Amino acid sequence: MMRRPRRTVPATVTALALLSVCVLTAISVIQLLAGTRPLISYAAIADLAHTTRWDSLGVAIAAGVVMLTGLVLLLTAILPGRPTVIPLRATDTGAAIDAGASRRSLRGTLRAAANAVDGVTAVRLTLRRRAVTAVVRTHRTTPEGLAEAVRAAVEHRLDQISPATRPAVRVRVVAPRSTS
Repeated sequence: MMRRPRRTVPATVTALALLSVCVLTAISVIQLLAGTRPLISYAAIADLAHTTRWDSLGVAIAAGVVMLTGLVLLLTAILPGRPTVIPLRATDTGAAIDAGASRRSLRGTLRAAANAVDGVTAVRLTLRRRAVTAVVRTHRTTPEGLAEAVRAAVEHRLDQISPATRPAVRVRVVAPRSTS
């Protein structure tokens, strides 16, 4: 079970762009049928199309923009996004089970485990596919052993949760400068 994010933003942007083109076309056609001056003149567009050469700079820029937009939409549709649910491992068999933890809840529980270590004042935790990175702040002037304690706490919490693929744990301690 690995749910991937929906591609709602690119789909919404594409749908709104197509809808706006269709609305403008419908308004212009209705205005032409009613005998009033259209919002977008067909004659002006036809004159522009007839006078523009294929090797002009404007055509090359427009083609590049359309090609880049199409490439971005194609890559967005093909490439998988980050999973929204991280699959968990069955504790007795070791196989993947049909259960998972959301990235947000996993990040929150790992942050709470790191924050529970004595001497930690703040934690910034990033969760990637193969690594968990915790940047720990402390008011201690000598933070010896704090990184190992935070790493042990986060690894213990990962053992309790048991994700299907276990990420490596990296800890960086940020401490004030020594006053001596």
